[in-house]
Amino acid sequence: MTTDRRAILAAGAAWAALPPRARAQGGGPPTIRLGVISDMAGPYGDLAGQGSVQGVRQAVQDAAGLGLKVEIVSGDHQNRPDLASNLARQWFDRDGVDVLIDVPGSSAGLAAAGIAREKNKVFLASAPGTADLTGSQCSPNTVHWTYDTWMLAHSTGDALVRAGGDSWYFITVDYAFGHSVEAETTRFVQAAGGRVLGTSRFPFPGTTDFSAFLLRAQASRAKVIALGCGGADMINAVKQAGEFGLARRGQRVAALLMFISDVHALGLGAAQGAVCSETFYWDMNDRTRAFSARMRANHGMGAPTMVHAGCYAATLHYLKAAADLGAARARADGAAAVARMKAMPTDDDAFGPGRIRTDGRKLHPSFLFEVKAPAESRGPYDYYKLLGTTPAEQAFRPEAEGNCPLVRS
Repeated sequence: MTTDRRAILAAGAAWAALPPRARAQGGGPPTIRLGVISDMAGPYGDLAGQGSVQGVRQAVQDAAGLGLKVEIVSGDHQNRPDLASNLARQWFDRDGVDVLIDVPGSSAGLAAAGIAREKNKVFLASAPGTADLTGSQCSPNTVHWTYDTWMLAHSTGDALVRAGGDSWYFITVDYAFGHSVEAETTRFVQAAGGRVLGTSRFPFPGTTDFSAFLLRAQASRAKVIALGCGGADMINAVKQAGEFGLARRGQRVAALLMFISDVHALGLGAAQGAVCSETFYWDMNDRTRAFSARMRANHGMGAPTMVHAGCYAATLHYLKAAADLGAARARADGAAAVARMKAMPTDDDAFGPGRIRTDGRKLHPSFLFEVKAPAESRGPYDYYKLLGTTPAEQAFRPEAEGNCPLVRS
């Protein structure tokens, strides 16, 4: 576990700047402790990892005027749900952590949500993709910010079928996220009149050679090869798909969870033409460019991923809610802090204005992108061209369809 002293000083400076009378009342606000659990060196290290910590750090810096004292700790769960659970319990029980942030991996995210509810703390989910976090396993202590499997399937599956991609083959990671995104995408493909011709599932972690799966996909003659995986698996699969020349055979690669960090690792030559859905892109508008410039200047980042942006935005909104509620009450009652987050409209430079529903789902638009060819790029990280936008109220599963007990009660 690491502790971010710079964040303490940044937030503490705002407290020190208050008038002496304000500081004298009650000895000052209690310190809010934010705990970032992520994959620091594994397959999700680039899309989450230290960039998620930096996103939280930037939120604390941007919230300095709220007068809160904030401390950040971080830890590596190595993509193991048991390690994520143990770390969360230790932080809550022994180290006084009030908020868990990020937690890549659907199984680890669901475990973190359960522990946050048990301990009446807060979980701000950015990296996990399972829509169960706002469905059957929703919690009054969890906000699911960045994306989920329903959004990915809806944004990518429906649009590609309507554009002529009416036959699909899935290459899917064999765990909760992969199963969920495949099932959700299949539903949208079939509803739009498309067909699924086959599926190959591969074990995680440890798969690096996708040739057997790609040969089956090629033999199926499906128009769309859907990759239901992320991180290093996505990078390897897209690279090898290019080596197999699937695009030359008229087969389009749909990366159901691809991040700008993956495109950067691949290079435009290997990734060009691939289609993906995201909820954040650094070059969308003046506000996203300003946020990304701060991340670059303050933390040495190239271009933040949507997970990094989600960690930033969720943390910033939590800190606004904690200041509105009062730091002492926010620390004492995680469910009350989340309720205050839901009651307040959201607005930040990464996602713009939005809101959080009763089931904990944060609403914002989703974007369907195609990766540019090298000749189309104007400079570093100019990687995407926009194919379509799904409005915020349509981008995520309707609340009435999620079977969240908070909605039914």
